[in-house]
Amino acid sequence: MHEQRPSETEGEYLPPERPVAPPPRRGWQTAGGLLAVLAGAAAKFKGALLLLLNFKWLFFVPKLLFSFASLFISIWFYALFFGWKFGIVFVLLILVHELGHYLTFRNFGIRADLPFFIPGFGAFVAARGPAPSLTIEAIASLAGPVYGIAAAAVCYDLALNLHEPFWRAAAYVGFFLNALNLLPIPPFDGGRIAGAIDPRLWILGLFALIAWIVYFHVFGPFVFLILVLVGIVAIPRIRAVLAGYVDPRFLAVSPAARITIAVAYFLVLAIALAGTLATYFDPRVTL
Repeated sequence: MHEQRPSETEGEYLPPERPVAPPPRRGWQTAGGLLAVLAGAAAKFKGALLLLLNFKWLFFVPKLLFSFASLFISIWFYALFFGWKFGIVFVLLILVHELGHYLTFRNFGIRADLPFFIPGFGAFVAARGPAPSLTIEAIASLAGPVYGIAAAAVCYDLALNLHEPFWRAAAYVGFFLNALNLLPIPPFDGGRIAGAIDPRLWILGLFALIAWIVYFHVFGPFVFLILVLVGIVAIPRIRAVLAGYVDPRFLAVSPAARITIAVAYFLVLAIALAGTLATYFDPRVTL
């Protein structure tokens, strides 16, 4: 209820004043304020908007799921024969080895797929296109065993500190498989490394593989598959070497690079063999 205010003339009263309404906003001012709010929101969530508008990540998701699916299937496969604990650790050892290849390829700017696991036969990393040189190919091939040997060494350290035979067995498997993978014959990592040192090492690698199979009486589906792959990949290359063919990329490798790769290769091979023997004969942790 409004009170009446006195008039200037005595005895008279004027009606109450009405509140003055603010002047109406013009349309362009209202629209400008709305646009300012929208612009602020867009700036605040710029990163999210760019991510949603960049559909390239949609092509990466299926590859990631495909890689992880093969990893879990491999764990399940090995767990059927050796239990879940060994299945998980064994697949992780393989994963670390393959990440050595993958990360090295990426560091050199070479596009590569995530590791793909084949139950019973390990895993592989596929590079998109050939490496620019045999030197880079050799470094990327050597990185896998280096990472793998480091992972096996962690298992060996756990075995010595926890005195658990399981970790000694895991370390032995890690060292042994990386040593085997360093045989200088395709399709092993050692074969690609030997291709940058001297392709004639492939002949030595073939004899070493046969000697290992015969001496230790190692037979089975896994060894049969290895022989099939060697027959498909290595034998034609060895025949070419014996015929005097020289890969033009090998001629581009400098003598200094060959010596450096050779020293690194034989050093890593020696560490893998020493780790295999140590984990097999070490009396501090019984298998």
